[in-house]
Amino acid sequence: MSILPPNKPQTPIDTPRNFFIYGATMSGKSFLAERFPNPLFLNTDGNALANKAPSMQLRNVRNSDGTAKNTVIEQLDKIMLALQTENHSFETVIIDVIDDVTMLIEQAVCLKAKVDALADIPYGKGYATFNAVLQGMVMELKALPVNVIYISRVADVEDGDNHREIPSLKTKYYNVVNGNCDLVIHTQKIGERYLRTIKDKRKKYYASRIDDPKILRILKAISGAITPEPTKEKAGK
Repeated sequence: MSILPPNKPQTPIDTPRNFFIYGATMSGKSFLAERFPNPLFLNTDGNALANKAPSMQLRNVRNSDGTAKNTVIEQLDKIMLALQTENHSFETVIIDVIDDVTMLIEQAVCLKAKVDALADIPYGKGYATFNAVLQGMVMELKALPVNVIYISRVADVEDGDNHREIPSLKTKYYNVVNGNCDLVIHTQKIGERYLRTIKDKRKKYYASRIDDPKILRILKAISGAITPEPTKEKAGK
């Protein structure tokens, strides 16, 4: 039997699976993420047990002499292996927050090398190790048959007389993470209202091409996530 697909038209399936959510404290980031189906939180703020959804606390553990006992790199490696090989029912993995994870990875590299900063590791090996770990984590998460959500805090930027919020994740790290995401969502709380706005998207997403009703229901509640279906006249051009 040939490994090639049949030479005939197929119905496009285009469901976004990788998301970047950023917003100020108490703006509804984690609340939105928890609406995704069967979530697993990989938590960094010490509140893993405070979530209703199953959570795991990411951290670096030291021995009494200050050396590394169990690093976040080793912890992430075990989690990825379990998600890939074990029979589980999780449909969404949430990194809450990615800003802290990058700092934990940097700290782990330094602990292993017994230095204070990545720059103290000769020949740029510290930065190379960090980049390999971060990129490897992102690529492994993307390869999993689950939804992936990265949560980030915000930085306030002056734009003339106006202020605007941008992800607080460092630009070079944001480029790695966002380069593997389908939608970027900004959350805000204005008075008693919670706003969710699409700030970037990989492509246009049409409701008719999203095959997961749970994801479609969430995206319909976010301004700008779903593109109106093209008319027959436009579609035929």
